[in-house]
Amino acid sequence: MTYRDVATKQVLIWAWTATAARMPVAMAPLALVFLVRERPGGYTLGAALAAAYVIGEIIGAPVLGMRMDPARGRRHLVLGLAGGAVGFAGLGVLAGAHPVVLGVFAFLAGAAPAAAAGGQRALLTSLVPERSVAQALSAESMLMSGVWAVSPVAVAGLALGVAPRLPLLLGAALMALSIVGQWWLPAGWDTGERGGESGRIGVLLRAWPVYVTGAASLTLLGLAELTLPALLEQRGIGVGWSGPMLAGMAIGAGLGAFLYGLRSWPGRLRGRSVVLMCGMSVFVSLAALIPGAAGIAVALALAGTLQSGALITRNLSLREAVPPGALAAGYSVMYAAAGAGYAATGSLAGGLLQVVTPSTAILAGVVLTLLLTALGWWGEVRREGAGRAGIRREGAGSVADAVSSGAVAGPAVGIAGSAAPDAVAGSGAVADLPVDPAGPAVAGHAVRDGSSPAAGSGAVADPPVDPAGPAAAADAVLQGSRAAAGLPLEGVLLGSHAGAGLSVDAVRDGSGPVADLPVDPAPRAEGAPVAGGGDAERRL
Repeated sequence: MTYRDVATKQVLIWAWTATAARMPVAMAPLALVFLVRERPGGYTLGAALAAAYVIGEIIGAPVLGMRMDPARGRRHLVLGLAGGAVGFAGLGVLAGAHPVVLGVFAFLAGAAPAAAAGGQRALLTSLVPERSVAQALSAESMLMSGVWAVSPVAVAGLALGVAPRLPLLLGAALMALSIVGQWWLPAGWDTGERGGESGRIGVLLRAWPVYVTGAASLTLLGLAELTLPALLEQRGIGVGWSGPMLAGMAIGAGLGAFLYGLRSWPGRLRGRSVVLMCGMSVFVSLAALIPGAAGIAVALALAGTLQSGALITRNLSLREAVPPGALAAGYSVMYAAAGAGYAATGSLAGGLLQVVTPSTAILAGVVLTLLLTALGWWGEVRREGAGRAGIRREGAGSVADAVSSGAVAGPAVGIAGSAAPDAVAGSGAVADLPVDPAGPAVAGHAVRDGSSPAAGSGAVADPPVDPAGPAAAADAVLQGSRAAAGLPLEGVLLGSHAGAGLSVDAVRDGSGPVADLPVDPAPRAEGAPVAGGGDAERRL
């Protein structure tokens, strides 16, 4: 497996478009804090604006994502990105406005483009062959790791070195630029569906285990990020090292995404996810327990490496859990779940640090992550079991319906002797037909492939015998295929010529064509072979 299929012109256009769209998202929380920090109570107001922004993301991602039409995806993406650009521009231009006005613009900046990430991911996977989807998602993860590593540095440099409003104005310009890039990409992504389940809430909710596990991975690393400065103080290490350590974690995430896409990995997706989540938990726990700066940095970098692989497995699992038409909405819901998890992490960290040490707070986050991982794994196993049970029930119902309608052949009917007594070889019932020198033993095969009439008889004069006649009927009955031989059940039980087109009544009263057939008065010798069926078939 290589990245050759990903290195195309369309994917490169998608890459810079996605970068321009998501850089403002990565810059927003810190940029909002720098925007108002010089006001009275600035940090509290900045935290409130960041909360309004995150709430907008949490609400906007699922609501707008479920309304996204894959066939007209570009229109939805452009409108969302335009709304985001307006929100960021309003924050930058009206930096001194009333806090309520700033809160409205912050909410708009978070909500309007919230579904863009899911739509762009669905578009990316449509630009590559199915065999290269994992590589495409790995490339996206690498790109986003770089974006999140650069964004804090850019915000701090622009806000402190130039002007506090500049990062938000830059975010508005980048989001507007991403609109231009969308027009160079396909108008939508073909899902192979027409109508169907793409916007139904129930379809998306069935994938809840994927959302739970995806949110758990981000929750753990978010907790580690927020408590890292306090952890360094606890260990007597300079707080300034938190920046390089977080940058190393982002670089590790990019490396992990690259390595994940280099090959196919054994096991099911949910099994891989559990292994990666447990490994990440181990390294975060080591970061909380190791006293030295170097050990903490290495542990965080390795945790980031495994976390990117865990997120890729979650995205791949989501493709299996929802229909293709619902992928953009599913990615948006996962984005919202991750945002909710990150927001909850901030509250959890703040509460825990009031009562326990930073290392204990991180270990509590590890325990919570493992519990969420176990819940997600159980949910996926349960969903798969329910799906198999549903398939078995549907299959059983289809067979029952087919049997009741006569579409499926009934069970084999065992008939002693011959299914058609008048087709007994040598009885005089069928005279003057040429006898196959291969003998009666091959009669069944001759009838089955239609190559010769019933052989081994010697009674009715000259008329050609239909291969579907008595001999074929007997052979078919003995193989349990009443439908294939065309025999009504009544005809089989009466041993009549119904399979040859004679009515049951005619056989009962001796009228019709049966009465006209010459009957050999000599009884059939016991054990005489039946042409094409009965004893002859049992000797094969």
